Order: sequence, then structure tokens, then C-alpha cells
Amino acid sequence: MTTVVLGSGSPSRLGLLRRAGLDPVVRTSGVDETPLLGETPVRLTRRLAHAKASTVAAGVADALVIGCDSVLEFEGVAYGKPHRPDVALDLWRRISGRTAVFHTGHCVVDTRTGRTVAEVCSTDVRFARVTEEDVAAYVATGEPLQMAGAFAIAGRGGWFVEHVAGHPSNLEGLSLPVLWRLLHRLDVRAVRLWR
Repeated sequence: MTTVVLGSGSPSRLGLLRRAGLDPVVRTSGVDETPLLGETPVRLTRRLAHAKASTVAAGVADALVIGCDSVLEFEGVAYGKPHRPDVALDLWRRISGRTAVFHTGHCVVDTRTGRTVAEVCSTDVRFARVTEEDVAAYVATGEPLQMAGAFAIAGRGGWFVEHVAGHPSNLEGLSLPVLWRLLHRLDVRAVRLWR
């Protein structure tokens, strides 16, 4: 059976892949996620997904390596993991009651053949109008600090998402339909990877 490697330490991505029937090995890439000057959110996610998958693929053989990266685009600016409470609070004050776009870059490297495929998935997210008390309570949980766009749809942040236009699994950092297409382009059937 082909080994599937997730080139990400994201618990959301790992959980999603496991619920979808895969049992990936996790290898983090250590790639610097700093945006390049003038880089659009879509190009940023594509570049980082490719860098993560390529970096991890260089150290494994006979595997399918999946690399992903996500950002929330609001008013043309890409927001990754806020890491600090004040940054998360500031972002939530801006996106409350508004719509933003969640982009995830996907890249799969087949180390058996050397082939690489990539695609970006974008999902519109409309956030509820939340009170300062709600935002403070959410940020105090620590959940949004390590999540792109300062929210987790499958966690407490799900309370504040009113509408999603696009594939919902993308909001967990990996679109299953995109991964399906990428694997298909590599002549790999996802069902054959199920455990």
C-alpha cells in the first residue's frame, strides 16, 4: 500500500484526512511562512503548499506527500495564524458581520514518479456579528491563535460562521474534492488509499 505523508502539523488537516479514511504519516516541513512583498493571498498559499510538500518529499521515498497552506483574505490582505491574542482580537473586530475568503493551497508530490500537482481552493465565509464579549471569550480559549484567519470551523469558531459558499472542508485547511482531483491527475484513486 502507498504511504501517504501529510507535510503539515495541523491537527485539523490530520483529523479531516483520518475521518476521510486515510491514515497519513505526519512530517512537518519547517518552511518559513512569511509572505513575499506584493504576493497575493492565492499565490502565497500556492507557493507555501508547494514548498512544504517539496521539502518533506525530499526526505521520503515511495510516498504521496500532501502539502497545504491556508490564509483568510479580508479586504485584499492575507491573514494567517495570529499567534497573539491582540492580533486575533483585532482581526475579529474587523471581520465581525462581514464576508472574507478562505484560501488553501494544495500540493501533492508523488515521490515514486517525481510528479507534482497543485491547486488553490477558495471558500467564501460570512461571519456573524459578534459582541466584544463573545470575541474576548473566544480568543481566551486559545483556539484562534494557531488557526489561519483566527477561527476553527470545526471548533468553537463554528458558532460564528453564518454562511459558507464553496467546499466546507476547505475551512479545515484541506479540500477533499481538490485532493481527489489532484490524486486523479497523478493516476491515484483515493479509494485505494483508504485504510
